[in-house]
Amino acid sequence: MLNRITQDTINKAAWAACDTFRGTVDASIYKDYVLTMLFLKYISDVWKDHYAAYKEKHGDHPELIEAMMAQEQFVLPRGKDFDALYRDRHKPGNGERIDKALHAIEEANGDKLRDVFQDISFNANRLGDEEQKNDILRLLLEDFAKPELDMRPSRVGNLDIIGGAYEFLISRFAASAGKKAGEFYTPAEVSALMARLVEPQEGDDICDPTCGSGSLLLKCAREVREKANGKAHYALFGQEAIGSTWALAKMNMFLHGEANHQIEWGDTIGNPKLRTGDDMLRHFDVVVANPPFSLDKWGAEKAERDRFGRFRRGMPPKTKGDYAFILHMVETLKPKTGRMAVVVPHGVLFRGSSEAMIRQKLIKENLLDAVIGLPEKLFFGTGIPAAVLVFRKRKTDNNIFFIDASRDFIEDTNQNRLGEQQIARIFEAYEERASITKYAYLASLEKIAANDFNLNIPRYVDTLEEEVDIDLKTVLAERTKLKAEMDGLEAKMTGYLKELGYGS
Repeated sequence: MLNRITQDTINKAAWAACDTFRGTVDASIYKDYVLTMLFLKYISDVWKDHYAAYKEKHGDHPELIEAMMAQEQFVLPRGKDFDALYRDRHKPGNGERIDKALHAIEEANGDKLRDVFQDISFNANRLGDEEQKNDILRLLLEDFAKPELDMRPSRVGNLDIIGGAYEFLISRFAASAGKKAGEFYTPAEVSALMARLVEPQEGDDICDPTCGSGSLLLKCAREVREKANGKAHYALFGQEAIGSTWALAKMNMFLHGEANHQIEWGDTIGNPKLRTGDDMLRHFDVVVANPPFSLDKWGAEKAERDRFGRFRRGMPPKTKGDYAFILHMVETLKPKTGRMAVVVPHGVLFRGSSEAMIRQKLIKENLLDAVIGLPEKLFFGTGIPAAVLVFRKRKTDNNIFFIDASRDFIEDTNQNRLGEQQIARIFEAYEERASITKYAYLASLEKIAANDFNLNIPRYVDTLEEEVDIDLKTVLAERTKLKAEMDGLEAKMTGYLKELGYGS
């Protein structure tokens, strides 16, 4: 009986494999190689495990077994698996062999992996000359061949090992590579909170227009499955601007068995690709996103001619794209069931000019449901605090619920994080929708209008601690008592010194 593998073991082994590239290429580049190799190793281990089970059941008939497996899961062409590449690692041409294997897997699996590996090449010149490149890739293959990285289902069991490893590696790359990496990774606990806030249901169409590696979509999918005790019907949609990150999202969907998905590659604001048959914006029951904060050069010039009417409430500033993403998301909500959650920097809550006009219109249309302030240092690549805005197309009142969760977190070495207790507290307060001293406040439209539609959380949730009244008579009496005690100690000390022969 093989020992079960742990998430921590997988994470550490995969992170150690990154040492092969350090000092040779930039982290923003080698993350793609490590994560792609992790993907190849995992599907090879899964294929090997399932093949053994089929062989035991149906006998040693390779072609028959491969045909049956292809119908039920995915296709791994013979000789293109990780083990075959590992056996040939000492031969020249590692880069070319790996590229050919990946493209064969892509082609064999059709739409599931179409174009996923087009943006990465293990045979690229940036890995060095032929000899250096061959050595680097040999070491990488050896890193992933270690026994502790055996990821066959018989070792993994029911744990979401590969999903956890993806999240761990992406978070570490984001922490080391700064804001650029942080743009495509939403910490797992923030994704979990947002998924609970929008309450995805059986049959929902769920979208993330800036989906990154797909973590938010996968958390929403998990919410639906847990409510349905496993199997459930839903559809996932996403769009991502960065090619290598889009590939990660596609691989992540593949690894999690999310067959009913559409993930597009392109700029959501400049070229939204999730459209209907008559070329209009597609609408969704649930929309979630963590867009890049205050994106400069987001495409304001093109937005002025937007044919989808997304900016009819106002044009966001050219140098801050936060409301461009918010307006896009609002415009893609279904009229009756649409609800959304979006991560924003706090400036979105109070900045003036065109943003103030947009904010006022969204509030007057009774679309904004809640404003939730999060702790600082939650997101990789930035220490600033963020907020989650919740919108709903059909609200039961015209109030806005404010939660200040900025002081409620678990402090880790480099980043703060939300634990299950913190997430539960936020969600329970959101569901109850009742004011809580120094934590939450239900604000009427009239109060918000009186504040000139400024949504800065301290205007509604008072977190200042009351000053304790000082009794001066008591303080003076205590001071007199302490002075007398000090004088007594000084006298004793002088006496001791005289006895020892010091002083006059």
